[in-house]
Amino acid sequence: MTTQQLILSLVLATMVFSVALELKVADFTRVAQTPRAVIRGLIPQFVLLPVGTWLVTLALNLPPTIEAAMMLVASCPGGSLSNVITHFGRGNTALSVSISAVAAVMALFLTPFNFTWMMATNPATAGWMRQLSIDPSDIGWGLLALLAVPMALVLFIGHRWPALTAKIRKPLGTFSLVALLLFIVAGLFSQRALLNASILPQLLIVVLHNAGGLLLGYLCALAFRVTERDRRAIMMEGGMQNSGLALGIIAVQVNADLGMVLIASLWGIWHIASGLMLGVLWRRKDARLAR
Repeated sequence: MTTQQLILSLVLATMVFSVALELKVADFTRVAQTPRAVIRGLIPQFVLLPVGTWLVTLALNLPPTIEAAMMLVASCPGGSLSNVITHFGRGNTALSVSISAVAAVMALFLTPFNFTWMMATNPATAGWMRQLSIDPSDIGWGLLALLAVPMALVLFIGHRWPALTAKIRKPLGTFSLVALLLFIVAGLFSQRALLNASILPQLLIVVLHNAGGLLLGYLCALAFRVTERDRRAIMMEGGMQNSGLALGIIAVQVNADLGMVLIASLWGIWHIASGLMLGVLWRRKDARLAR
């Protein structure tokens, strides 16, 4: 591992650590109270979007780096941003937080698992990985280490020194947000020569991919006949992926492949825009109904 990769690994671990600090016992208590609602929110995130992404990549025969980036983003859990957007859009914020809390724990295993099986079973990406002399299982174990170690450390520190945990939660949360923005800026800067009309196809892929995640979340919620507020929360969890985590993984595990960096960076920007647009539409809808 190079010095740059080591630094990025530490930054990524700190991001995971800061996200885990936001988890509270109350988040999991709510899960026990409404387990079905939480499970409904996890299905589009860890089942429907990964499987749908895999099927689309098989059908479209896109460049391997783009397909790999789509698979990685689809394998990542939603971040705390989905909670913010859900609250802004007047969805069920408590449900959103509970889903995110469970997803953060499940991602320790499901992010490596989903990314590994999708990469290995797609001929294009499997061949690309062989050219790079990278074993998908090695990536799986690497992701498990990058995610599990910070999470275990948080649980230990939170139990041993709760006052310290409360003190560092806010500054590390700020660091996590800044790190996400820096990852996106760095990714776009590295591709500055390509930031012209030539990136429109990649942007279209990101827009459609994100729309697909939101749609799968909506259809899943519709199938389970949940309330409007719950449906909004499930949609956000299905369509807002932690692209900052994806960028960190790309930097550490696949040597910051430029094609993957561009897709993940565009995702990081677009899913914020799409989430805010949905939030505005929902707020206007509520205003109309309130008249």
